[in-house]
Amino acid sequence: MNSRLLILLMFLIGLPLIWGAFTYDASSRAAIHEIQGPKWKKSTARTFYSKVRRYGDWPWLMLAGGIGLGAATLAQSRKWQRILIAAMLASTIAGLTINISRLTTGRTRPGADKKIDQGFYGPWANGKITIGDPSYNSFPSGHTATAFGFAGVILFASPWLGLPAMALAALVAWASMMVDAHHLSDITASTLIALAIAWFFWRWVEKSGDEAWERLKRKLQDLRKRRKKS
Repeated sequence: MNSRLLILLMFLIGLPLIWGAFTYDASSRAAIHEIQGPKWKKSTARTFYSKVRRYGDWPWLMLAGGIGLGAATLAQSRKWQRILIAAMLASTIAGLTINISRLTTGRTRPGADKKIDQGFYGPWANGKITIGDPSYNSFPSGHTATAFGFAGVILFASPWLGLPAMALAALVAWASMMVDAHHLSDITASTLIALAIAWFFWRWVEKSGDEAWERLKRKLQDLRKRRKKS
């Protein structure tokens, strides 16, 4: 499929989904509060979802990807080397893209101080800078982006293995809502953006990965030769 046509389709499909998610933010929060119950803060479920978010974050994804890449290298599997490199790159770029953007949106988290009215405040609110203030860094979701960036590549490269990876990424996104860190629209926007980034990274690695790797090896060999001469 032509890349420009694909980008157009992503906008035509993605924008209505994100807009629709915004309309369900309030009702989804109400439903989650019903699930949580009165003893939520001390429950084992909250502890579980907190750990899901912690171990589903970028550093642990990179650790898992690195271990998988080492195993693929030992097994001499070029296919899985390409897949895991693409997954790690997509996760990283998706996370950076989302985290940079959410620093400036100034959207309040669901669990922010009740004295703060929910909304988008931009980089300045109530006489202070919101950049770097966790209470105003809700949209989009960084955890969701890194998880779906990684899982998306696996899905596009190997659908049967990609489905479990996508389920785990969805669990990270759900956990972000359950611990009052993100709204439905936060994780919806992040999921769509991350999957788009994952697709482009996988296509690039699939088409040009071997050529890029060979160029890198030649440059490293030339560097070693220069060092020996010097």
